[in-house]
Amino acid sequence: MKAAVIVFPGSNCDRDLAEGFRRAGLNVQMVWHKDTALPEGIDIVGIPGGFSFGDYLRCGAIAANSPICNEVKAHADRGGYVFGVCNGFQVLTETKILPGALLRNGNLKYICRTIGLTVEESQSIFTRGYSAGETIRIPIAHHDGNYTADAATLDALEAEGRVAFRYTDNPNGSDRDIAGILSENRRVLGMMPHPERACDPAQGNEDGARLFANLTAALAEA
Repeated sequence: MKAAVIVFPGSNCDRDLAEGFRRAGLNVQMVWHKDTALPEGIDIVGIPGGFSFGDYLRCGAIAANSPICNEVKAHADRGGYVFGVCNGFQVLTETKILPGALLRNGNLKYICRTIGLTVEESQSIFTRGYSAGETIRIPIAHHDGNYTADAATLDALEAEGRVAFRYTDNPNGSDRDIAGILSENRRVLGMMPHPERACDPAQGNEDGARLFANLTAALAEA
């Protein structure tokens, strides 16, 4: 099974995300943002955290117009799996693969710490390794993580069970404490916290490892 990790100028979590996939048993190929095609046989595309293009304009806005993002969108439109973390979540909203936007944190400060997340659903390929209602601990590191959407979009996300994770103690002002959401077909997940930074005993936390391990198991079944 294969994963592709997209690399933009300013990405600084690409190797972390690749290592999360590798630890779970996936073969990983790094894909440069100027490439015009994804490698053949890719099962999932990962868009990592960092500060693509220095976060100029809006976070993720320039990256979303990179050549490879046309292919990521086509992959998602075909029903392919996509996982965006932090800046990757911002890119997914800028490409309109996921709804809403990530704005400046409510306290206008960069936040870097481990926080609590409530698992809101456990039926998607990304979350099935957790129990609905379970609390996990995952690191965050962002300045623009304030998830915002209009009331109709928020209501739809709630009604369709597409809120994947919520903050137990909202650090950034996100609407309805939302930390991660799923696409309509539940094959795309965007989240601000970094599960790839909670995959190794040396990190003092392995709550993120279950996401990658069960993702790989689900891909194998598919």
